Amino acid sequence: MEKPTKKTDCEEDEHRRGIDSLPDEITLDIFSRLSVTSLMQSRFVCRYWKNFSFDRNLASLHLSQAVKRDPLLIFHSDFPIRNQLCFAEFSGTDDDAQGIVKKISTPFSASMPEFTVVSSCNGLLCLFDSLYKDAVYIYNPFTRDYKELPKTRQYDEETVVCGFGYHPETNQYKVVKIVYYWIVNFGYPRAHSRIRMSRNSKSEVFVLSLGGNAWRNIGEAPYFIQRRPQGALFTCGRLHWQTQGWFKNVRGFVIISFDLADETFHEIPRPDFSRIADGHRYHLADLKGCLSAIVYICRSKELEIWVMREYNVKESWIKEFRIGANIPDSPSTKLLQPFRMWRNSLHRALVRILCILENGEILMEYSVGRLALCDVLSGTYKDITFKGMPSIFQTVVHVGSLNLIDFPVICNM
Repeated sequence: MEKPTKKTDCEEDEHRRGIDSLPDEITLDIFSRLSVTSLMQSRFVCRYWKNFSFDRNLASLHLSQAVKRDPLLIFHSDFPIRNQLCFAEFSGTDDDAQGIVKKISTPFSASMPEFTVVSSCNGLLCLFDSLYKDAVYIYNPFTRDYKELPKTRQYDEETVVCGFGYHPETNQYKVVKIVYYWIVNFGYPRAHSRIRMSRNSKSEVFVLSLGGNAWRNIGEAPYFIQRRPQGALFTCGRLHWQTQGWFKNVRGFVIISFDLADETFHEIPRPDFSRIADGHRYHLADLKGCLSAIVYICRSKELEIWVMREYNVKESWIKEFRIGANIPDSPSTKLLQPFRMWRNSLHRALVRILCILENGEILMEYSVGRLALCDVLSGTYKDITFKGMPSIFQTVVHVGSLNLIDFPVICNM
């Protein structure tokens, strides 16, 4: 009686001959068009497919194909389970866009039980320790490859702002950590202490390139950047943050950038909004590769979407869309959730534009736990739900890839 392993080996040899009969470029092209979940499942078919899935040429070509398609959606859930990652495969071209939410394991959860998602870049997530405020992890949620970055010096009182991105000219992935520290006024309770940009405030900016093991201190930050749940926006080879312009005699919405090539900070000219008001909510987005600024007018519940057609040119800002006041309302059931979760969610934008899909529809997150598609031509909305969707979450637009961490692939678009 033959051993089962011999039969399996023979079947693998026969299957390998079928794959080998195709030219390498055709094999690469076929595999590169698969979804990342299909590629991960293919590793269990045979040893040849498993080894092929680790090919760097496949990882690079697959990434180039993936960035052209509608993205995956990763949900960082706060309720009912804190710090849970899950994802859904979504395509706006389907008549029925509903799908199933699948859990993403976090093998480093024991050492980092609470975290925030800083950003996603070419299939890699940057996660920041929100409990101890020092650890930073880079994680590919589909290959489960992860790396904890070295820790930097800690201060008793500090606030850390992180960013993660890739510059196509230097072909480098970089993590940026901005540390603000200050002297606490001991004449007041600790709970009343705030970060202030004053003569007593200090800052340090650290940069680490993936593949390296050491942070480089490049000096002080010329701006005070407020830490927000959405993290840094990466687009055009630069990291972007929004902040309040109470420095340099500027009032209102201010955009700060960090160039990943020359590692310098800049102030980006903002759009000529029709009005700047404290009651409005502002956030940044990457829409089809362009830096965009979104204004949510709280009183009328309208959205203005401004797009910078030519980067860093003030005159290139145009008001691309104005979405009417028929944005879906928040359901009253949200108020029944724990106050701590609801209170934390208030720091996020009431309505957040995520991306523009291939069919031209706008995907948005609202009410801190609901998704909707907006057809800008008709002005209609359609709620998007997935089976197993968490109650409160932050949506991260993600590209599923086979990207590596120590030797990340280059995205050739």
